[in-house]
Amino acid sequence: MNDHRSVLGREAESGDRRFPMGNPSLPRINVQNLQRKISVNVAELERFAANALQHCLHLPKGKRSDLRKSRELFVWLISDRRMALLHRKFLGQSGPTDVLTFQHGEIFISVETARRHARAFGNSLMRELKLYIVHGLLHLHRFDDQTLAEARRMKTAQEKILRACSRDR
Repeated sequence: MNDHRSVLGREAESGDRRFPMGNPSLPRINVQNLQRKISVNVAELERFAANALQHCLHLPKGKRSDLRKSRELFVWLISDRRMALLHRKFLGQSGPTDVLTFQHGEIFISVETARRHARAFGNSLMRELKLYIVHGLLHLHRFDDQTLAEARRMKTAQEKILRACSRDR
């Protein structure tokens, strides 16, 4: 998506929590929980996202990726209802999806969809949310999953980052 204004606009500016990063050349990452149905440990997700970001940037994808150009990244945890609205508005598809990534550094994750998928695949909710964060970061780093070959490369990169982040704990 190539919309250079915040998809959420001003409604999400209050309560801004930023994870301080040690390297000033890395983008700042902010995880914000905008849904109320499911309890989520935002602090843990922010720590994970900052770590995953560093691992993503070590993958060879060129200096001009949106991930490298961004000064700040936002992960918005939202409801199925809000995700369905974004899905229709930007992709013309009905119903919620798991994650939407916008080139200017916003990753939207449906927590309700994540919980359904976690149950279906035998994962914890946190593992599913972390997978979606990595998936969004990789899209910002010029990975794609439109073809089978691209999807395989992206899945391999996702698993590599998830393993590396679990070792870093």
